[in-house]
Amino acid sequence: MTTDTLSPRREPPVASSPARRAPGRPYRSTGPQAILGSGPAAKVVAIVALLLMTVMWLIPPAWMVVTSFKSEPDAAAPDGWMPKHGFTADAYQKILDQGNLPLWALNSLVVTVSVTALTVVVSALAAYGFSRTVFRGRKGLLALTLASIMVPPQILIVPLFREMVTSRLADTYAAMILPQVVAPAMVYILKRFFDGIPRELEEAARLDGAGSLRAFWSIVLPLSRPILAAVAIFVFITTWNNFLWPFVSTSDPDLMTLPVGLSTVKDSYGLQYAQIAAASVLASIPLIVVFMVFQRQIVKSVATTGLGGQ
Repeated sequence: MTTDTLSPRREPPVASSPARRAPGRPYRSTGPQAILGSGPAAKVVAIVALLLMTVMWLIPPAWMVVTSFKSEPDAAAPDGWMPKHGFTADAYQKILDQGNLPLWALNSLVVTVSVTALTVVVSALAAYGFSRTVFRGRKGLLALTLASIMVPPQILIVPLFREMVTSRLADTYAAMILPQVVAPAMVYILKRFFDGIPRELEEAARLDGAGSLRAFWSIVLPLSRPILAAVAIFVFITTWNNFLWPFVSTSDPDLMTLPVGLSTVKDSYGLQYAQIAAASVLASIPLIVVFMVFQRQIVKSVATTGLGGQ
């Protein structure tokens, strides 16, 4: 008997699989260090690049704010940032005197809040069904949901409008809200997050007599606050800035949203650059307020869910 037969047989090393990130655990990226290194020169290059991108990002909103405080002749002048006749708030005064801006803002707020709340509820329930329920045709239905992400929304404008007319919902809030609730991308994002939640937590709740909805409400939703906040914020911003569907779905001036109403300001008074800039500044205030209030939650959601390009 040789020594080879007596010695314990060595198994080949098994490649370790990548560790699965637990829900709520922040991503750790080494991309910039891998590209630039970690020396002082790399930090200087990174800081200069960030400063340049910041300046480029701030130029359009700064131009909009400066233009809103110009007189119409200065705003229409092709050259120069600074006004030749001084700053004035006439553009804001004319916009507010029209009386339509508060109504447009109220319509945008009603539509945006309704779409955001319904989208979060519908997408979370659909994602939980795809993640936890096994039924015939599940893979095909999930593939169809993912395929619908690649369909440009402009293609669906005509059939959606015909459906709203047939249902007698045209020129109503329902016509502006219901078609925007369908968000396949949000369903997929939430499903991926729900897949990472250990099923043992729900099984322990089921042993105590909890049903599926009770486990979803008491176990899954509290663990999903960061991703739910991220989905709500993205849907809110997208819906607030949406122009095409509110423009097509209603022709009633009393139901116009803020982006649609701003386009009528341009049509009624010609190219009134100062008034358009002033109205744009006023329209961006709610988004700035939302970002300032939920800034910490936005950063936390991007860090824990990897929505920042991970």
